[in-house]
Amino acid sequence: MELGEVTITLCYLPSAGRLSVTVVRCENLKAMDINGFFFNSKSDPYVKVELVSKSKKIKKKKTSIKRKNLNPVYNESMLFDVLQEQANDVDIIIKVIDYDRIGRNEIIGWVGIGPSFNGIGR
Repeated sequence: MELGEVTITLCYLPSAGRLSVTVVRCENLKAMDINGFFFNSKSDPYVKVELVSKSKKIKKKKTSIKRKNLNPVYNESMLFDVLQEQANDVDIIIKVIDYDRIGRNEIIGWVGIGPSFNGIGR
């Protein structure tokens, strides 16, 4: 099942112990809000970035919500303090979530980057 794409940039400055995660955009997201007309379906997406170390959440931040948009552009940066000694133990989890005013927010998709993940995210 095709869920869409998310474009991010990562930059780590070891001397400053600073990790910058920039959420650039999402494309072709799966429509999650069905309003009776399938062709008018949209989503209200936002992106949540979580830093995890040894299966424990360290920090989380999120972007703004882009209403009724399957191809949102964010260009939003998030800064995290990550000491150089911790850098090899930190995973980044990026979740694209559909905001709902009524009921629960739904995860459209997610990706993990770091030493705990296999494949290209590693």
